[in-house]
Amino acid sequence: MVANPHPSQIKAGKIAARVLKEIGEIIKPGQKVFRICTQAEKKIIEYGGRPAFPCTVSIDHITAHYTSPESDKTVIPDNGLVKLDLGAQVDGYLSDVARTFDMDGTLEGFVAATDDALDEAIQLLKPGVSLGELGKTIEKIIKAYGLKPIRNLTGHNMEKYQLHAGKKVPNVKVRDAATVEVGECYAIEPYATSGEGTVIDSDFIYILSNTGKDEPLEGTTEKLRVHLRKKYGPLPFAARWVGTSAKDIDLVKELRALLRVKAIRGHPVQISKKGRPVSQSEHTVFVSETGPIILTKD
Repeated sequence: MVANPHPSQIKAGKIAARVLKEIGEIIKPGQKVFRICTQAEKKIIEYGGRPAFPCTVSIDHITAHYTSPESDKTVIPDNGLVKLDLGAQVDGYLSDVARTFDMDGTLEGFVAATDDALDEAIQLLKPGVSLGELGKTIEKIIKAYGLKPIRNLTGHNMEKYQLHAGKKVPNVKVRDAATVEVGECYAIEPYATSGEGTVIDSDFIYILSNTGKDEPLEGTTEKLRVHLRKKYGPLPFAARWVGTSAKDIDLVKELRALLRVKAIRGHPVQISKKGRPVSQSEHTVFVSETGPIILTKD
């Protein structure tokens, strides 16, 4: 097994870390979420990568998968928690990184909880260790802050062109978890909340991905299916990325048609069950023979 990260993995990590830092500087009250998402994606491309997935900006109880739709008017609030989550892709190698911003300093315990849990979990990421041990540590630290980890969200290992490659990094103690192997790459992402510790899907879907369904469709719908698969492959994409110069094509209608026949699938915006605020911290980490290498460290 490879003991060192591929150069493209290193580059993807550096790009994501740089963009997270730069975009973090413009997360201020009144700033449009649409601008944050699109600026992050443009910077990833400018620095030599491609977005591994749409940039997401999830506010307070909105936990994951919120990327701005077209004409989004959402702005950063004066207070509360804002989660910035982004990733870069270089030659198929992926990175994934996230940070939470406490807008007025009243919820700093949330940020400290996931930051500390992430740091401790990374130190455990060594060959032969059970991923359940990471979950046990994450849960213990978050609970020490008087909060709850979100048990139905996990970190994940990543492979070339695969954002979720099969293994999961739990945020709570679990039995019979997989073990860590040399050469693997993981996105570790603790979540903390003052609510129940679970998330549910909302009715809103702004992120999509191809399913690989090969059954041909008809007309414009088939052309769109082929286009989306060719352009995005297995990686997630934003509905706002899909455009056409043809005025007689209803893209919303066509995307719904593809969803209906399962040629693409949606990733609903996820919210905390009791509507309580949520924090998130995340790094991409490579497992070497001697231990963890943080690829998204600034």
